[in-house]
Amino acid sequence: MDPEAFLEIANQITRLQMYPFFELAHCLVTCICIKEDLAGGSHLFSRKNPFSCWITCMIAMYSGAILTSFLLGEPIISAYNNENSLILAIGAWYVIFYMPFDIGFRFFNFLPIKLVLAVMKEVIRCKKVHDGVIHAASIYPNSYLIMIVIGTLKGNGSAFLKILERLLRGLWTSNSFELMQMSITTKSCIAASVLFILSEKADIISAPDALVYFGVITFFVYFKIETILFGIHDRFIPFEKLFCSIFFGGLWDRLEYLLIPAGKKSHIFVKKEVRDVKIESMKKKK
Repeated sequence: MDPEAFLEIANQITRLQMYPFFELAHCLVTCICIKEDLAGGSHLFSRKNPFSCWITCMIAMYSGAILTSFLLGEPIISAYNNENSLILAIGAWYVIFYMPFDIGFRFFNFLPIKLVLAVMKEVIRCKKVHDGVIHAASIYPNSYLIMIVIGTLKGNGSAFLKILERLLRGLWTSNSFELMQMSITTKSCIAASVLFILSEKADIISAPDALVYFGVITFFVYFKIETILFGIHDRFIPFEKLFCSIFFGGLWDRLEYLLIPAGKKSHIFVKKEVRDVKIESMKKKK
């Protein structure tokens, strides 16, 4: 393809209007995820607790704006200042939870439809990350860390507010906090924020901004399709293990385990050896 034509396509993608179709896809996918999280109790919960069901969906759909407004000292309620978007979100919630015979959920959760919605959601996710980085840069132009944090939360705020969203449904799951088990979506948003900073603020990436934006969308869409179709959930794990083994003590702990006598080893490996001995003794008893 002609480079100029390819660049023009990338420019057109950066100018895509998110309302109404991409925003609708975002709202539908978010409500579907909440209904799947409720599992078998979704029908009973939505009938007995409609207000709780509605408020949790509203928080999840606008979680990125809520978190970033809170951190940047802006009015949190401003996340809901667009009436057209709010009506769209309420409509999506109603369709997923209250259509007769559950036809709304069944239709939009049908794999081909779900795949299209997921791709559209990744497009709007990229825009949210980009807008978050640019907005943070306008307030804190010299803080790359704040830009990364705001871009990440803007792109995947629902993961960080999931613990609150579940609490509003009467379920406390402290181990579901995103920082304890970071999803590939959050990691992707971090990587995208870094790329946008390197491209538009640090001027380290010499490629046109539109191409970087298009590349991030491609990156998001590829990982989402891979997750839905093939169940591959995290491509970052091999790199994380290598990085942690080098910089966060894994390599040195292993050397300590191999080289230092048993009586002088750190408590980590002493506990590990005791645990291994207990496991072996239990196996022998069986």
